[in-house]
Amino acid sequence: MLPEKEYTEVVKNTPLISIDLVITDADGKILLGYRLNKPAQHTWFVPGGVIRKNESFLEAFTRICEAELGFAINFSEATYVGLYEHMYPTNFANDPNFGTHYVVNAFSVNIKQKAMELPKAQHSEYWWATKEELLAHKDVHTNTKNYFNGFKPFSNY
Repeated sequence: MLPEKEYTEVVKNTPLISIDLVITDADGKILLGYRLNKPAQHTWFVPGGVIRKNESFLEAFTRICEAELGFAINFSEATYVGLYEHMYPTNFANDPNFGTHYVVNAFSVNIKQKAMELPKAQHSEYWWATKEELLAHKDVHTNTKNYFNGFKPFSNY
């Protein structure tokens, strides 16, 4: 990982490539975490993370699953949802002069058994929500809702 000063420059000047995980259980409920950090702080969001420099896509997928969920998911069990862009006016460094731009590869994964204890590094709590619940809840971030409301970011191109 880059030192904070260098990473701040990256976030300020380039888009970040990331992976979001749309995790569903056997009942069709979707896993959301209440975010502790910016951007999207204090909102419900699907798990995910940034791909690091010189990290292969598969390595990043495995690392993000383990960091966000506490367990690995076999990439062959994931279904590609689509490519999205998330743009935020804020950033992790709390610098008011720039926002954060993500190019997000979203994947859905159905898990058979829920983890008993999920990591608390980036989320203060977790919620297994139905599609209807998350679409109706005011604190579920729009970027997460877009995975479920038919939003197709590049359908006009």
